[in-house]
Formats: sequence, C-alpha cells, structure tokens
Amino acid sequence: MNDADWSGAYDHEGGDGHEEHGKKDEEHGKDEEPTYEHGDSSDSTRPGPAGPPRIPLPRASVEDTGRPLPDVVRQQPLVLAHPVLKSLLGAWALAACSAEESLAVEAHLGECGACAEEALRLREAVGLLHPAESLDLDPALRTRVLEGCLERRPPRIPVPGWASAYDAETARLDALLQDFGDAEWHAPVRLRWFRADKATSRRTTVAGVIAHLLTVDGLVAVALGLDDPLGEVPAKRPTPASRTEAYWGAAHFPPTRSVRGPWREQSHDLVRTVSFTGGPAGALPVSYGDFELSLRDAMLDRAFECWVHAGDIADAVDYPYEPPSGRHLHDMIDLAARMLPTALARRREAGLCAPARGRSLRLEIEGSGGGEWVIPLEPAPALGIAPREVAHVALDGVEFCHLAAGHVPPEEAAAGQDGDRDAIRDVLFSVASLSRM
Repeated sequence: MNDADWSGAYDHEGGDGHEEHGKKDEEHGKDEEPTYEHGDSSDSTRPGPAGPPRIPLPRASVEDTGRPLPDVVRQQPLVLAHPVLKSLLGAWALAACSAEESLAVEAHLGECGACAEEALRLREAVGLLHPAESLDLDPALRTRVLEGCLERRPPRIPVPGWASAYDAETARLDALLQDFGDAEWHAPVRLRWFRADKATSRRTTVAGVIAHLLTVDGLVAVALGLDDPLGEVPAKRPTPASRTEAYWGAAHFPPTRSVRGPWREQSHDLVRTVSFTGGPAGALPVSYGDFELSLRDAMLDRAFECWVHAGDIADAVDYPYEPPSGRHLHDMIDLAARMLPTALARRREAGLCAPARGRSLRLEIEGSGGGEWVIPLEPAPALGIAPREVAHVALDGVEFCHLAAGHVPPEEAAAGQDGDRDAIRDVLFSVASLSRM
C-alpha cells in the first residue's frame, strides 16, 4: 500500500473507515483484505478514527502505572547437614557442583571458618593442577608441523637448511603483524645497539622497524639479482644504517602499515630464490658496506635481526614473544662466535683490546641452542700450536644473543666468569660490538 492509500484512510471523516477501504480495493481490482505493515488483518488493528494508530505506541512501564512491583523470587539455598557440605568442598573447588549445591556450599563457607580454610586450600591445589597456559603457540610448532608434513611428502624444491631460520623468523613476525591496527603500527620503538663501547639508540615506530628490515634485507636481494627496495642507490657500498636512513628520509611521511606488503613479498622472494639456486649459492658474497658475509651467513644474520626486532615490536605493544627454536638459536650463536675473532682484531687495531698472542677463551652457552666454542683471542704464533686457554665464560643462550644485539651492556651481562679478567672483558665487549642498527 502506498502513501496515498494511507493518507486516504486517515483523511476519511465519517464512518469506521471500512467503506473507504472497500472503494479503494475495488478501484485497484483487489478482492482480498488489505495488509498492514505493523499489525494483523483484524478490525482492531486497522487504522481509522475508531481504531488504534497504525504504529502501536510504546508500552507503559510498570513504574508508571502506580502498581506495586512484583517481588523478586530469590533461590533459597539447599538445607544440608554439615558433613554433607564438607564432603562437597572438593567438588565445589573443581566447579563440579550443581548450581543449588554451589549456593549451599558458598552460604556455608560464610559461617564455618574451618570449611572456609579447607575450601581455600582446595582451590589453591586446583590451581596447581591446572597451571595457567599461554595462548601463544609454541615457536617450534611451525617447524614440527612442517617437518611432519615433509616426512610424508618431501618438497620438490626444498628450502636449504641455512635459510630455514630466516623462513621461520619472518613467518613468526608476519603472524605477529597480522592483527595490528593503526595504533599499533605507530607505536614508538627504540632501536638499540653499541657503538664505540657506548649504548646508542634510534627512535622510530613499528612501521619504521619493518622498513628497516626491508632495506637491510635488500642487501641480500641485490646479491641474488632481485630488485632493491631503495631503487638506485648512489653510494657504492652502503651500510645497513645508511640504507635505512635513506629510506626513512625519502618518504614525506613516516612509514605506515603499507610497508608490510613489500617486506613480506621480499622475504618470500628471498626464500624462493635461494631454494631454486640450492646449496652452491650459499658461498655467494653479500656486501654489508664495510664487511662481507657469505649468503649462508647473511641469511642467518637476517634471521637473527628479524627475531631481535620482532622482540622490540612485541615489547612496544606489550605482547609476549618467544625465542627461536633451539636448532635455529644454535646456528645464530654459532655465527656470532665465528665473527668474534674478527671483532677482537678490529678492537685491538683501535687500541681497545690488550695484546693476547697465542691465548684463547672458552665460551660456554647454556640452555636451548647451547654449546661450547673456543674463541682465539689472537692467532697462534706458529701453525700446529693450540692457543692456551686463559679464561672460561658461561652465558645463557638468549642472554648471549641480547648482548650481541646491543640490548644488554657488557658490564651487566649475567655471565659466569673464570680466569683472565681482561680477556673476559675484551670478549664481552667484542660481542656487544657485533650489534648495529
């Protein structure tokens, strides 16, 4: 029915409105009763002077009628004897009682001190039986699932073992970023590292950290013949820091969540490319500006930095983030241990280390991914002569990685130390000098 039909019904001045409706139905050739949008077809709901309005008025509240409010029927607790209530305490602590039994027990606990103390002990015992579990997935779950799948159906083009850590850490970071809103992408993050034995930091945002990873991963992309996210770089041997500053400075506005797409696509391209090129490509040199790494070690380095900065992002948004799996963590620690002799030599050339000809330090890493490494403090004076061990340092694996990332000052590293204190200090400061932006 259109508005004209309704207006005709309301404009009728005499009768009960039935004749007017009949005429309009005859004009439209309708034999059936008219239907109304809000109501039924009975006479009491048809609009007109004698009937109620087409849209019913709001129902009056019981408070507006002046009538007394109905009494609230409260459930009375069961009346049970004390021995019965005491026997129900265990089931109540396990939340296995019915609603009536729980009400009776809780009413009794307010009156009986002995039962209240027993109920408290039982509740604490239940908490020990059901410890709080994190809702976050085990970081090794992805590796286990993939290994199980690959045992049943090996891949036609497998990912090299030395690239699996990068594949896993980029996937974990991508999963962390998946549900971020605009506020999280602009959360402040402070990048930290050591330079000239002093703590250095640079303030950015979550999006800025992903832009940093994008530009430094671009060094590996360039070595593999892929596109550089910076386009044409004027410097012949740009460092990770200069590349990052160039990317940040080229944009008129700070990076936003749109940077996730290029970073994600580049990480997939890197894993896909090294999988196609295979094991022989692991020896390909990757330039970091002032030093070089083989492609095998560069992929481990990028996996390490991806994990470290993912932890920075997680701290910025107050979210827990677990370390890598033990196997990948061991590979990252091994890379840092192999880079230590070069770091010691550079510090010695700068006059920051004491001469230590023919001596070595035993580095013991505890926990997941741990092991032992003998770090030469300086090459032995003659071939075939093993360096004399003068010190022993023990560190937790995650603590060692945080030291290598510049997140822990060398003086505050929780290390077990035995032997030459100067050698130990030189090694701890050399580990911190491995960090960079």
